[in-house]
Amino acid sequence: MWPPAVRHGRQCGGRMTDVPWIDWNESLAKPSWTPAPRTIGLIWQILYPVIIATFGYVFVQAARGRLPLLVALPFAINLVANLISTPIQFGMRNLPLAAVDILVIWGTIVWMMLSIWPHHRWVAAAQMPYLVWGSIATVLQLSITWMNRA
Repeated sequence: MWPPAVRHGRQCGGRMTDVPWIDWNESLAKPSWTPAPRTIGLIWQILYPVIIATFGYVFVQAARGRLPLLVALPFAINLVANLISTPIQFGMRNLPLAAVDILVIWGTIVWMMLSIWPHHRWVAAAQMPYLVWGSIATVLQLSITWMNRA
């Protein structure tokens, strides 16, 4: 459940945001190269099946003892960071925290690729599109955060 300030339309800094999240998002200053929402949605439709398959494989292999748990750790951290990104960005409307979150996502993508490489190179290779998109998303989020600093 959201904190009361968020439920009643306030940003976590106390500023009023009595507008729907989509209007709030549209009101943000963004770089000229920002992809259209439809493009972002399409990218995630492509990435999510790869993420589900490869992360699932890693978690199953770790659960069966065929992979060290430490190899699965960056995958788990990445999954949590990815799942909380939308609530942070659009629920809490907290751009600085969203910037920290995307840095965690990007860092764990690199970490997971390095940790899985010695065991299952195909899983590391399958993360390349995620790394590319994660890099673009990181620069985009950091740019939006900077452009909308108070």
